[in-house]
Formats: sequence, structure tokens, C-alpha cells
Amino acid sequence: MVCLACHRPTANMWLCNSCHVSYERAWAVGNREGALQRVIGLYKFERAREGHQVLGELLLKSLPELPPETIVVPVPTVPSHMRERGYDHMLLIAKYVAKMRRLKLQQLLIRRTSTRQRQANAEQRERQAKQAFEVRGAIDADTPYLLLDDVITTGATLKYASKALADAGAKHVWVAVIARQTLD
Repeated sequence: MVCLACHRPTANMWLCNSCHVSYERAWAVGNREGALQRVIGLYKFERAREGHQVLGELLLKSLPELPPETIVVPVPTVPSHMRERGYDHMLLIAKYVAKMRRLKLQQLLIRRTSTRQRQANAEQRERQAKQAFEVRGAIDADTPYLLLDDVITTGATLKYASKALADAGAKHVWVAVIARQTLD
């Protein structure tokens, strides 16, 4: 297994003990390959809207029991992607996960930018993500926040989205992603 934050090998978990990130815990369904890659591709790029249930179920199976006060927070989708797809892919998955676990969902993050990460290199992704997120709404310091995203490549999105939540006062930010992929 490879650490989601630093990409170094780690034993039996998705976050190594030496990483200093704004989130405490991390879970991932698997690597973006094979059937998982096909389902994500169909859902995101072929308008297979019902794929949110399949991907949500995979996330649910990867997550442990969470405290009932946990708030599910989707990483916000770039508006142009929502227009292309006709839906906010992460919001649908987050709603499904929250409903199945009987957790509250809040869209606490907004995008301040509309840059595309696809085909951007690691340096560009870092620079774009650093200024992309802002918290909208109140944060309760003692509440756990579960930040959901579909794919982690360099980790920049989760790094800065979780940092925005932490900077706004969240002490417990956890992340879960459907797939991990390397930047080619």
C-alpha cells in the first residue's frame, strides 16, 4: 500500500505515520485500474449518473463505523464540469454515503477558482489547489468532518481542501477517496 499524502510505501493503511497533513485519517477503495477505472470513467465522462450508487457502495465498504456526529463534506466540483456532466458527481456520491450511514451532509467548501487539474503536472496542481478552496458555513471544532473525493493523484486537492476546513477550526478532518492513481 502507498501513503495517500507522500506516496511512500506504508503497511496496512493509506496514511503513513510521518506525514504532516491537515487530515488525521484516510481511506481509499483502491488503485484506479481495471473495473474501478472503468466505473469511474463511465460515471464522470459518459454521464452514467447511476454510477454514484456503485461508487458510494465501494466507499461504504472501505470506511469503518464513524461517529454519528460526523459530517460528510464533498470536495466541490468545478462548475464547468457540472455543466458538462449535468450533475455534481461528488455531491451525488456524498449524499449517498451520508444517507446510507445516517450522517449529516454539508457543502462547506466552495471553489474560489475553476482551474482544471486534468493534464496538469504536479507543480501546477499544487499551485491551483492552494488557492482553490474556501469554507462557507460554521465549523464545530469537535465535530469530525469526512471529506470525500473521487480520485487522488498528487494529493494537492485533499491537502488544501482539508487545510481550509482545519484553518476554519475543524480539529478532526478525515478523507476518503474512491481511487488512487499516479501522475503519468
